[in-house]
Amino acid sequence: MEVTVITQAPVTVLAIQGSVDGLTAESLTQALAAQLDGGHSQLVADLSGVSYISSAGLRSLLITLKSARAKNGDFRLAAVQPSVLNVLSMAGFTKLIKVFDSTTLAVESFST
Repeated sequence: MEVTVITQAPVTVLAIQGSVDGLTAESLTQALAAQLDGGHSQLVADLSGVSYISSAGLRSLLITLKSARAKNGDFRLAAVQPSVLNVLSMAGFTKLIKVFDSTTLAVESFST
């Protein structure tokens, strides 16, 4: 799994590539937490490169959502692959986290 950070002030986009599972979820949690700790509380995860997410990956997303909101920010998902969106829906995450068709829409949603 690879995470690329793209700053589109005041929003930070993290483009994630690869599977988010028990082997990689902790790295993702740390990458997201590093942004929050650096004062970036408006985060978007671009999941266009993620074809699989496990319960460990879901946990990472939930931890990030709670941390961002605790810092008066928010965490949003963008460009989610259908298979991953299905997992998010079944787990009830689509009721907790806002999901957008594109990164551009997710970033713009912070200014509305």
